[in-house]
Amino acid sequence: MLSSIVWNVDPIIFSLGPVHVHWYGLMWAIGFIGGYEIIRREFRHEKLPDDWADKIFIYMAIGTIIGARLGHCLFYGWVNTPNGLVNTYLQHPSSLIKIWEGGLSSHGGACGILIAMALFNQFVSKKGFIWIFDRLVPAVAFCGACIRFGNLTNSEIYGIPTNLPWGFIFVRDGQTIPCHPTQLYEVTYCLITLAVCSYLYWKRHAYTNCGLIFGTFLIIVFVTRFLLEFIKNDQEAFEQSMTLNMGQILSIPFILWGIYLLFQANRRKG
Repeated sequence: MLSSIVWNVDPIIFSLGPVHVHWYGLMWAIGFIGGYEIIRREFRHEKLPDDWADKIFIYMAIGTIIGARLGHCLFYGWVNTPNGLVNTYLQHPSSLIKIWEGGLSSHGGACGILIAMALFNQFVSKKGFIWIFDRLVPAVAFCGACIRFGNLTNSEIYGIPTNLPWGFIFVRDGQTIPCHPTQLYEVTYCLITLAVCSYLYWKRHAYTNCGLIFGTFLIIVFVTRFLLEFIKNDQEAFEQSMTLNMGQILSIPFILWGIYLLFQANRRKG
């Protein structure tokens, strides 16, 4: 019987001279390509214009990357100093674009997608903001699962120590005791969300009840994220003095939004 799992995976798949191909980057690519295929099939099923899938992919990719980077810089770029909290990225704006040094926020990515889809609705679909997300969230769930697996390959964003037999010792991050592999927990809830939202779309045709699929997505993802934060390590030192950490605080508005959408969808159905 396993007492723990030693995790010592090299985050670099291979190198060509100075160019390094990382598992994390590959998982982002797989997430976007798989997400595109999910959306393309939905749009084809509803006989929507052929070029909409291509356009929404571009809007989503740009919104996700920019939002995830800015979200990390604005939400997690704070350090305690004698003069109080100071944001290191705002002090050195040139570091905002150094995405290759790491630092992406899932909540920032969510906000980036919201803005991108508002623009997509304004300039392309004109069918309504929530209409888009009822069709988009299965792709987002798939992409989220891929990204969290990428975090696992980087030995980052894991949990507190555990005695459970599936605890991971993240050797490359200097750990010597088993910790919760919260990346895998998040991969799991993303895949469950993908299955539930896909079932609602394809089997229950819930996309005809505006907000039902999107509301379900928000509740599953952000309630689970909120709860998992209790066993995750704080991403930044300033969170140590907080009752709820930044990830939990940022999850609350999305949870409330999901509850509201489900309430509205059920009222229309009734």
